[in-house]
Amino acid sequence: MHDPGRKIFKMRHLLTLMAFAYLLFVLPQSATAEVYPIAMLPLHAPEEVLGRITPLAAYLSAQTGMDIRAVIHRNYGDYENRALSGDLALGYQNPSVYIRISHVHEALAIAEDTIGGTRFRGLIITTTDSPIQTLSDLKGKRISIVGRTSTGGYLSPSLTLRKAGLDPEKDCRIMEAADNTQENVIFSVHIGEADAGFIRESALHMANTYIPPGRIRVLAEGEWIPNYCLSVRRDLPEAAKQSIRKALLALEPGHPVLQSLHILRWHPAEDADFDGIR
Repeated sequence: MHDPGRKIFKMRHLLTLMAFAYLLFVLPQSATAEVYPIAMLPLHAPEEVLGRITPLAAYLSAQTGMDIRAVIHRNYGDYENRALSGDLALGYQNPSVYIRISHVHEALAIAEDTIGGTRFRGLIITTTDSPIQTLSDLKGKRISIVGRTSTGGYLSPSLTLRKAGLDPEKDCRIMEAADNTQENVIFSVHIGEADAGFIRESALHMANTYIPPGRIRVLAEGEWIPNYCLSVRRDLPEAAKQSIRKALLALEPGHPVLQSLHILRWHPAEDADFDGIR
């Protein structure tokens, strides 16, 4: 089944990635100053992710004197591999991914937003006209997820499903969305590729421009999970880490950097805060 909106949406992703690759690898860079890449887990379209993280990179560069530059990655796997290889100096990711990279990165701050504070959750969605009415109706159905290392787009909703007596991996047909984006989960549900989907709560209206109003409904809320955290490479100098943490905590609610990230403020965080996820 073909959907023009989805085709346009994916083309925009490709063009953005091509343009950004040009900026990263073609334009000249300083031969003397060290560059510290910062990235956000690619849970949204590339242009959305870049729009959220670039103001933070500029702010941290100004406050710390470090050359911090925003980069984007194709999917969750690419992001994780870059972090594990040491290529990523700073990362903004969900706790599921953080604990997988925590032997290379350490948490400095956790985000607070207006929906769940320092916690967030996922949603189980389907279409308004779907015959699926209860969680038990999901048995044997196709479920689109952001990715198995996604917290809002997998872990949180799957915990809710397990509480209802269903193992999503055994009792349902799990499908990872193209590019591991929230929007593509919504598209999969919209066009009937999937019977239901797992997304982060804040992403519920991300694809509204491309689908009919009222097309998607929430079947159930997921379990609450610690919010996204900002981490840094463990081998960075301690002075640099503390300078970054200080700059993050100094941001007041309403600051443009926080508005770009769609969060209210930062709170101090440390590795032990995520033991529950482990």
